[in-house]
Amino acid sequence: MTYEEALARLRAQADPEYRNFHKKLLKNEAIEVIGVRTPVLRRLAKEWRGDWETALSFPNEYYEIGFLKCALVAALPYEEFVRQADGAVSLLDNWATCDSFKARCIAAHREEFLPVLKRYLADEREFVRRYALVTLLNFYIDEPYLPLLFDCIAACGDGPYYVVTAAAWLTAEILARYYGEGKRFLAQTRLPVAAHNRAIRKAIESYRLTAAQKEELRAMKRK
Repeated sequence: MTYEEALARLRAQADPEYRNFHKKLLKNEAIEVIGVRTPVLRRLAKEWRGDWETALSFPNEYYEIGFLKCALVAALPYEEFVRQADGAVSLLDNWATCDSFKARCIAAHREEFLPVLKRYLADEREFVRRYALVTLLNFYIDEPYLPLLFDCIAACGDGPYYVVTAAAWLTAEILARYYGEGKRFLAQTRLPVAAHNRAIRKAIESYRLTAAQKEELRAMKRK
């Protein structure tokens, strides 16, 4: 498969209306978008798994190419995934690719992967940090990891927008699964006001919390 062949496949699947819609959602005018929907990209990633090394050598000119590269890396066995992870996260420049980059092999290697996540959390790049938080959300919301999660969330401080929103999302997911522990964390006011209130707002949107719990959280909003 050549780069030109890959682009031809993508352009054959393009939807101009979706392209315009998705480009607005990405909120990054510098990103070039062909307009291929996510389910189609996932199908192509499955088809191209055998040629992943070639795909990783393609230029990073389009959103879809970056998405496919991350999807292909995510499908690798753990040892190879770790070797390719730094290169993949360096491609992240938007929330959609970041939030879709989910390597299921991490689930069986959580302790091994933690040092990598801690390194990403300390990175200056906004979407590298967001990737770390979303990965914690996907694989680490478990009672033994709660102290670590709370420390990671608190360390985000007044970070960039997509870091703060990921921290709020992670907090909301903890509240949905471990309400008491999450509520105690909020009561410690370790989060900046904006992130604290955003986490509460996100949690209140969840159908997994009771009406009484939502009222308790509303009362915990800060000014």
